[in-house]
Amino acid sequence: MSQADETIDSRPVGPDKHVVAFLDIGTNSVRMLLARIDPNHSFSVISQQKEVVRLGEGEFRDRQLQPAAIRRAVLVCSQFVQMAKAHEATEIIAVATSASREATNQGVFLRRLNREAQLDCRIISGKEEARLIYLGVVSGLNLGEKRALFIDIGGGSTEVIVGTQSQHDFLDSLKLGAIRLTSRFFQPGDVGEVSPRLYQQIKQYVRTTAVRTLQQLKQWRTDIAVGSSGSICNLAEITIRLIYKRPWKKDDSIMLADLKEVAVKLCECTLEERAKLPGINPERADIIVAGAAILETILEDLGVNELRVSERGLREGLPIDYMSRMEHLPPLELRSFRERSVFQLGRSCNFDETHAKNVVRLSHQLFDSAFQLGLHKLGEWERELLEYASLLHDIGSFLSYNNHREHSYYFIRNADLLGFDNTELAIVATTALFHGKALPQLKHPEFAELDKRSRKIVRTLCVFLRMAEALDRSHVGAVSQVRLYRSAIDTICLEMTSANECQLELWGVKRYEFAFEQVFQQKLIVESKVVSLV
Repeated sequence: MSQADETIDSRPVGPDKHVVAFLDIGTNSVRMLLARIDPNHSFSVISQQKEVVRLGEGEFRDRQLQPAAIRRAVLVCSQFVQMAKAHEATEIIAVATSASREATNQGVFLRRLNREAQLDCRIISGKEEARLIYLGVVSGLNLGEKRALFIDIGGGSTEVIVGTQSQHDFLDSLKLGAIRLTSRFFQPGDVGEVSPRLYQQIKQYVRTTAVRTLQQLKQWRTDIAVGSSGSICNLAEITIRLIYKRPWKKDDSIMLADLKEVAVKLCECTLEERAKLPGINPERADIIVAGAAILETILEDLGVNELRVSERGLREGLPIDYMSRMEHLPPLELRSFRERSVFQLGRSCNFDETHAKNVVRLSHQLFDSAFQLGLHKLGEWERELLEYASLLHDIGSFLSYNNHREHSYYFIRNADLLGFDNTELAIVATTALFHGKALPQLKHPEFAELDKRSRKIVRTLCVFLRMAEALDRSHVGAVSQVRLYRSAIDTICLEMTSANECQLELWGVKRYEFAFEQVFQQKLIVESKVVSLV
């Protein structure tokens, strides 16, 4: 590997600390952050690494990751994984962005990462990428009461965010990136001098592609603009050295007028001349013009004259997000993005929130008591996904009660829920889809497309969900508590606690005795006696 950013902290890991590696597999580069996670929910950086792999090279013409690009990315990831293990990392968390999520052969890439690099990687949506970028950038700022516009130009996409120090107000991802636009407007290996006419054509394409997002952004009052990503940082460094005649400083700002002057200079150069300009990263010489066109157009159209530059981004957002999910934090803080996003979807579909919360309560009681009996070995992660499936299982009724399970599945899969990766969304959506009628089988395409582990999780969770749904069949919270207990070696009893008669719930849950037996290989008896509350 040719480029190691820095190694910062080499102290030994104590018994109450652990090391986690975070990998950002982007369209242009693979970045890794090795961090020591402290029990007080802070972290210290052990090492930061970056390698240019051009995973998206040649991909945006036919939506196929090229074999050579896959080989480069897998090799770098393998070396990063080895480095993480050498530092005794207990977890390696990897996400892939634009090039991977758009590629029709993404499965080939993920399987090779798993087989050759021993790396499980999740592909995230554009909006989830924007959220993680926001977390990374804002964690290095002190905005006070200001609201900021955040711009991050990657190889395949550009993320734009509006937010304060504590929360984002707007997230979007545009199919505009330095590699994507270079592939569109230039022939491979022919990114030399760029005529003023061609540069304006690139800018017009950016403007046309981003028009709806730019209109939405104009509705927000912002006090400061912050740019991040390799392209923006490199444009800033070139501007500072060419125009301001000084070295780069952390959190520098550049003016739009100066960026325009630099863009003209970049266009006038041949590729060889451009690679020798002060401040430029030679590895970006071929894609920097496209990056300049994206940034210049966005700043122009939004009337932004000054841009502050941050070296933080998605890579730094990953540990922030990781710590927000750590145990011992208050529940709201623990899952603020995920929970907020789920409730926003449910409320936009006018869901019965009281009923949904009752189903969550009952499904968790079933999940927990089944765990205590040894019926499953699922943990907190699966329990959390059950919660979200329980909250959203009926949202499809907003469209039509007929086929509402299928509608719920579609809404969950396509609503851009924040804080979730594709696997989590698939598990939540498929669990909601099968909360009634037949158990999921391989003949069902939604179930068949899941990996083996996810299929096992869904089969377990959907039994708890359908039973919990039946236990609140009347939508009045008649059943206050439910538990499973063993009455014989191969027999499980379900005990319902209620202040009043709940015959509808009793009849409803009895319908799922056979499904329970199929999944858990234990006979289920639903007690006809209802224990009244004292």
